[in-house]
Amino acid sequence: MIIFTIIADWVTYTLLNLSLESRITASVHFFIEDTIKIFVLLLFMIYIIAFLRAALDTERIRNFLQGKNRTLAYFLGSLFGAVTPFCSCSSIPLFLGFTTAGIPLGTTMAFLITSPMINEVAIILLGSILGIKFTAIYVITGITAGMAGGFFIDQIKAERYLTPIGNRALNKEKIDIQNINGKRKITIKDRHDFAKSELKEIFHRVSKWIVLGIFIGALFHGFIPENLITDSLGNGQWWSVPAAVILGIPLYANASAIIPIAESLLLKGLPIGTTIAFMMSVVAASFPEFMMLKQVMKPKLLLIFFLLLLFMFTISGWSFNIIF
Repeated sequence: MIIFTIIADWVTYTLLNLSLESRITASVHFFIEDTIKIFVLLLFMIYIIAFLRAALDTERIRNFLQGKNRTLAYFLGSLFGAVTPFCSCSSIPLFLGFTTAGIPLGTTMAFLITSPMINEVAIILLGSILGIKFTAIYVITGITAGMAGGFFIDQIKAERYLTPIGNRALNKEKIDIQNINGKRKITIKDRHDFAKSELKEIFHRVSKWIVLGIFIGALFHGFIPENLITDSLGNGQWWSVPAAVILGIPLYANASAIIPIAESLLLKGLPIGTTIAFMMSVVAASFPEFMMLKQVMKPKLLLIFFLLLLFMFTISGWSFNIIF
């Protein structure tokens, strides 16, 4: 969002008076902008989701998303991810809210995988740079990756590897539920109190990990030169695709920011599948994201999630290299 960039510009170039050419400046600007953006979105989204959840019949939603509707649920989770303009870290508040609300993990994972990879800005930029055909294939690949990831997570019953944050039921000790005509009715104040309580608990537990993750991402963002990628991965060997995925994970950026970089990599001769695998990795996996997920997922599930992303992005990269 432009307001976060403006604030980061003012702090970096006016308040701190840093040089535009310095790599340190790039890292500082990245750290300031993303810290503000993620914290604002985290505070806003956790509160809004908890406020809405206080009046939702989450049991009914869970029942709809389970059983015979599971395939539809994966698609809806991926589709919702595709239409929400979030980077990987900005998607975490929604993921936390879905998890706390008891939405099936596979559905929330489908959203988490797809959300950072696809948004309207990314689609417009991709279409203008690489054409409609390529953009359509990329979008289908992103949604398919989300659905496949959600299916796999449910098949291994990954809920046992969760460490839920704020997993509290709506009860009379937390919220004074009034029964009118046999239906639950919760006041605005009840919803606000519940949302405030959820916000305080979740923010307290994840804030330090967010700062640490953004700091690591900022160092990589400012100090790893672009030509290192093309020089190392530009020959199209089979191993270059998984190497691009691994290299992309520390280099956190959103889809809109990485697409111009992807274009320059293509112009410098990096194979299209390798470029796409790198781009997917940058936008869909990052140190800040894993630091935040650490509060929800046990180490084993984090490792499974990492390997799942590595596998899906590698397969996508190889496929693009073959097709194009």
